[in-house]
Amino acid sequence: MLSGRYPMLGPILYVSSIQFFAAQIFVAMRWNPPYSLARDTISDLGNTACGTFNARFVCSPLHGVMNVSFIVLGVAMTAGSLLISRRFAKGRAATVGFAAMAVSGIGVIIVGIFPENSVPAFHGLGAAVPFTVGNAALIVMAAAPMMPAALRLYSFLSGALAILALVSYSSRHYLGLSEGGIERVVAYPQTVWLIVTGVFLLVRIHSPSRVPAVRNAESDSSQLPEEVG
Repeated sequence: MLSGRYPMLGPILYVSSIQFFAAQIFVAMRWNPPYSLARDTISDLGNTACGTFNARFVCSPLHGVMNVSFIVLGVAMTAGSLLISRRFAKGRAATVGFAAMAVSGIGVIIVGIFPENSVPAFHGLGAAVPFTVGNAALIVMAAAPMMPAALRLYSFLSGALAILALVSYSSRHYLGLSEGGIERVVAYPQTVWLIVTGVFLLVRIHSPSRVPAVRNAESDSSQLPEEVG
């Protein structure tokens, strides 16, 4: 199995999520008038037409780059979660948490395939999955024994912040951040969590004194320690 032969693949996929932030910066730089982090949403970057959309003027010349970035992020979330779960998950919470994150990745893929101005119903459904299931996964992961205490606390706080922001976003209470700003509070904690968790697992894989050595897929039964101080 890939998770046994290439234990770093799942964590590397998680860390690759950083491309999502790089893509946003790159695509936003081509907007005219300038893209606003507060006013404009993340999905506006993938909008395929120039004109007024939801009372905002949207024109994203590099929308194709953004939509590919959504799809790449979704694949990394789904494939990375499945690989990491098979290799490192210990306990029900970790298994459920990574499964939820894999489902969240499918939602992100849908967002990339259906930009906001193409099939709004599909786009909205795709966005709702990571906003709800994905952020709930962060709270579930707070109970995963494979994580050290600090990372479990970080997972809980990230999920709680994102879900509280989602309640505000859904009720159109933007808390002075405007629509684009509050949406980022909903979306970004999850992506940052992927990167942080990926780095954590890569460090543990390269710490042989604290993590069992990688064995072949047939005989592999190694797990991360229940808790690393």
